[in-house]
Amino acid sequence: MAGKKVLIVYAHQEPRSFNGSLKKVAVDELGAQGCTVTVSDLYAMDFEPRATRKDITGAVSNPEFFNYGVEAYEACKKGALTSDIIDEQKKVQEADLVIFQFPLYWFSMPAILKGWMDRVLCQGFAFDIPGFYDSGFLKNKLALLSLTTGGTAEMYMKTGVSGDYRYFLWPLQHGALHFCGFKVLAPQISFAPEIASEEERKAMVASWAQRLKTIWEEEPIDCTPPWYFGQ
Repeated sequence: MAGKKVLIVYAHQEPRSFNGSLKKVAVDELGAQGCTVTVSDLYAMDFEPRATRKDITGAVSNPEFFNYGVEAYEACKKGALTSDIIDEQKKVQEADLVIFQFPLYWFSMPAILKGWMDRVLCQGFAFDIPGFYDSGFLKNKLALLSLTTGGTAEMYMKTGVSGDYRYFLWPLQHGALHFCGFKVLAPQISFAPEIASEEERKAMVASWAQRLKTIWEEEPIDCTPPWYFGQ
């Protein structure tokens, strides 16, 4: 798919990690297809995860009572957000597909990635009121979560101790990505790579590479509650 643009938002501290291997194979495979691949390596960038008053470069609209959501919205409209936020927004704006690569922390994402979402996907850029879910501003883009878990696949079944893995995807895929309009592709979950054999880890990486060969042919999931909580 020459001409397609992909952004990989990568959140792992160690380049030689399993997450690092998954990121690298995605860069290699998508690059081989002729895609332009950009990586935001959040730890290497020392990305600031905290949403604070410092994110607004100009005067705030209400200096007496700081409301981050309101001030970020106003700053976005005026082009008065800090350069690190604007740089990431440009990457998202240019991307046809955004892949989030990260290890699962407490049924969620690492703080640095959550902070990326808090700061980058602000009102005025990713959505508005009205202008969310199917009307979100990023509605012409695809998004995909590629994540690793500490627990085994059996733990993330409906009958498992952690419950169906789809439960923890609800706030990540639906509450954030779909809210902003993204069409969400099925997640790529690599279960328990730390306790897997070398052969099993290689198979997980190969499975991800194989999937990426036809990623542009995939249909998004049905982003409705039954996908997560039905059956």
